[in-house]
Amino acid sequence: MKYELKLGKEIMCPIEYGLDIFGGKWKSRIICVLSSNKVIRYNEIKKELGNITDAVLAAMLKELIADEMINRTQYNEIPPKVEYTLTEKGKSVLPILQYICQWSREHSAEDLDTKLPACRTCDQL
Repeated sequence: MKYELKLGKEIMCPIEYGLDIFGGKWKSRIICVLSSNKVIRYNEIKKELGNITDAVLAAMLKELIADEMINRTQYNEIPPKVEYTLTEKGKSVLPILQYICQWSREHSAEDLDTKLPACRTCDQL
């Protein structure tokens, strides 16, 4: 089954723009995983995220690349080698995500750090 992107949105304010770029279930998680690992390969991202499908991960990576949040480097090797890194634009969102993480810890009834291994390093973004 192919993952279908949502229809385009009409962005009306700066907050909507930011949430469109790094919001949603997976994009902020991918950014956090990349921030913890500097350079990481596709299967390592998938392993860190847990229950994400290949179709969704590929679509989210494409969107983050299109939004200039991450770089994709492909090496001409057999087997193919592809690495992902944060761009400067991607790195610039880390303090925002760190603040959201701090706010969530203070206001959530759950221990959110146990949900995703990468979240334990949120303070180190």
